[in-house]
Amino acid sequence: MYNKVMFGKCVSDGIAIGRITIYNRRISPDQGSRKIVPKKEIARFNEARKEARGLLEDNISIELADNHATNAEILESHLTIIDDPEYINAIKNLIRKGGISAEQAIENIRDSLNAKFRALDDPYMQARAEDIQDVSNRIIRILVGKNRNVPKLGSATILLADDLSPSETMQLDKNKVVAFVTRRGSKLSHTAILSRTMGIPAIVGVDFPSDCDGKIAIVDAYKGEVIISPSDSVLNSYMEELEKDRRRIDELKALVDQPPITADGKYINLWANVGNIYDVNKAIENGAEGIGLFRSEFIYINSDDFPSEEKQYQIYCSAIRLLEGKPLTIRTIDLGGDKQVPYMNMPHEDNPAMGNRAVRYCLGHKDVFKTEIRAILRAAALGNVRVLLPMIISPEEIWQIKEIFHEVHEELVAEGIPCGYVPIGAMIETPAAAIISDIIANEVDFLSIGTNDLTQYTLAVDRQNTDLEFICDYHHNAILRLLKTVIINAHDRGKRVCVCGEIARDTSFTETLLRMGVDELSVSPNQLLKVKQAIRNARVSH
Repeated sequence: MYNKVMFGKCVSDGIAIGRITIYNRRISPDQGSRKIVPKKEIARFNEARKEARGLLEDNISIELADNHATNAEILESHLTIIDDPEYINAIKNLIRKGGISAEQAIENIRDSLNAKFRALDDPYMQARAEDIQDVSNRIIRILVGKNRNVPKLGSATILLADDLSPSETMQLDKNKVVAFVTRRGSKLSHTAILSRTMGIPAIVGVDFPSDCDGKIAIVDAYKGEVIISPSDSVLNSYMEELEKDRRRIDELKALVDQPPITADGKYINLWANVGNIYDVNKAIENGAEGIGLFRSEFIYINSDDFPSEEKQYQIYCSAIRLLEGKPLTIRTIDLGGDKQVPYMNMPHEDNPAMGNRAVRYCLGHKDVFKTEIRAILRAAALGNVRVLLPMIISPEEIWQIKEIFHEVHEELVAEGIPCGYVPIGAMIETPAAAIISDIIANEVDFLSIGTNDLTQYTLAVDRQNTDLEFICDYHHNAILRLLKTVIINAHDRGKRVCVCGEIARDTSFTETLLRMGVDELSVSPNQLLKVKQAIRNARVSH
């Protein structure tokens, strides 16, 4: 059958043509008739864990030598799992009490933790399940004598799998894989991040048939389509599209050093949204003029306990050194509600999107908030640092936060620790904040519009509900009116406005945003050049 089309969600843009290889990973620990002696099984587990740790360290060294900082960072997060006392003790206790093999105990704990993390509403924490599975499978493979579990690949391989772990992705021959297609996964998974980093098209959520192995296919990761056994006419058409795609990429690279100036001469600040140091580096490589949104919650999500002041400070210092004077805008902790980490021990909420999150959490946990502020103010002594406050709904919240910043600054000065002052901005991501944006603009130095949450709250639709994705439309007239209101209110008070939500990366809407009067756009590093091209093609004067 020609031109069988399957659909999924794009997580890394591009077009690929190649031959399908289905990757069947499933490891089935089998203790067979072997007599289980708990002491010996625990010793086997200890040895396998030690070997797995050594392999991880070797892989980290290789990735760092190849300047693949994000790959190394992901593997380092795996080291924290493999050394986690709770993880280790849970496996050992199950071996002792259950009388089962080390392999079976690891599998049971893996599946239990996997289910626990995937049940959370927060997609970041769901992605954490992927790391636990990866680490567990590493150890199991060593125990059953299958440490390397990588499929043999031909040239131009389209790899299909239920899902792919980061370590499996990194072990693949990047010169042979032209696309990833998985049944599971999300835009926030580490494998999705890696596919974007590697520049490989990827689609998730595709329910592919098991009999397509070895067939020629096309992956269109712009439309979210996989075409199996394409006809000659379709194949030829996509060959032309592939060549056009390559030319577009080359044209975009030529824009790196070009300024983001519209066709009629207006300069627009083009910044990047980041979550780690690798993203900062990638943003600079793609011509970012600064960081418009550093998601500080990633530091917490990638930690097994509340990160220390020193850890946060060192991360910000690394970013400042890379930016060489360009602005670093740090969004204060956007945790709580549906974006939790286990060590926070937050109570269950029936409606977490409207719950105890962001500044609400910070104002209720001032010890945690002050630690972050100390790190930020110390970093501000070294570079151009700004602060962005999420989920603001009233001026009273800003007053309280400013008072905490003042207290922390005085404490640092009294301790003789170098620190600086920071401009403070507010995120406009609720209808309340948009409606009183004139009042909020009086209290802060700049405004940044988070259109993802603003759309969710204005249209009363859960933006994570895929069944309602068609309703969650940031082009809705209500959203556009709120955007215009915020921009007018800010400019009337001499304040600049940045847009950092999903709408900012929509190049079909760039000119409209600029005509509205938006001063700055902040997008993910891999979107910078496309948006810069749209800015340079736009005309904003009426």
